[in-house]
Amino acid sequence: MIRRIGTAMVAVLVLLIAAVGVYAADARREHDNAPITIRAVPPVSGVANYQPETWKDTVFVLLIGSDERAGLGGSRGDAMHVIGLNAGAGRATILNLPRDTWVDIPGRRQGRINESYHEGDAQRSAETVRRLTGAPISYVITTTFVGFRSMVDGLGGVTVDVPFLMSDPFSGAAFNPGVQHMNGEQALAWSRNRHIPDGDIRRTANQGQLIVHALSDLRGKGTSATDVIRRLDTLYRNVKTIGIGPIELFRLGRAALAIDPGNVRNYTMPARVGTVGRASVVFAKQPEAGALFADFADDAILQNH
Repeated sequence: MIRRIGTAMVAVLVLLIAAVGVYAADARREHDNAPITIRAVPPVSGVANYQPETWKDTVFVLLIGSDERAGLGGSRGDAMHVIGLNAGAGRATILNLPRDTWVDIPGRRQGRINESYHEGDAQRSAETVRRLTGAPISYVITTTFVGFRSMVDGLGGVTVDVPFLMSDPFSGAAFNPGVQHMNGEQALAWSRNRHIPDGDIRRTANQGQLIVHALSDLRGKGTSATDVIRRLDTLYRNVKTIGIGPIELFRLGRAALAIDPGNVRNYTMPARVGTVGRASVVFAKQPEAGALFADFADDAILQNH
């Protein structure tokens, strides 16, 4: 009898080990082919920046929503946001940059800021944004439309407070005013709708607000170590890492989830619309933009805005 029980226990153990192996292999396959990428940015000479295997209270992350898709012939940044996390103070700021902002692109020429990501050059985008804002970028997160939808769905959707009626056939945004729970497809439509008052500038602010809503939803699902590990499993399956170890990824995730959404500021770059040749572009409105950048880049906290 004891022998039969022992044999059964060994069989169960073998099955469990096999199941874990299949699960790990499946997760690894999803990770390697993930449509979202987070990469560490190499330090810039003479600039305080990311240092491997260290963790600082203040870290700046550049989030790029890429318009890469079949038939487009390359990619550009469809959305660009700098997320400043000050874990020590428990506060954060999302700085929204309109995609048509006219800037100097290192090693190339002047152009719209989204062109800095042409053909997926995240390093060039990080340096472009650093020169514009003064914020030393430690990580760049890039996602395609597919990655955005998958991540939102994987986290159970996101709750958004829609400020006004949206009915836009171009983006697919069709929402009544008020609080609504959105799946990935709906959240993508909401974040891409530019046929609204103030156009691209307002759209950029809406995208930043979506990040705040997502953080609020995640914290509402729990912030214990077990909860974070569960969230990181979804993150791992949907995100490919470059130059970042698992401990560093865990620290970054914990830092983001530790901040109360009420302590997150969502602020859009002061801007004015203009033209360069025949092209409609956005210019950083000075001196307001310069003052905002200086307030943001020192510690990711807006003391004067």
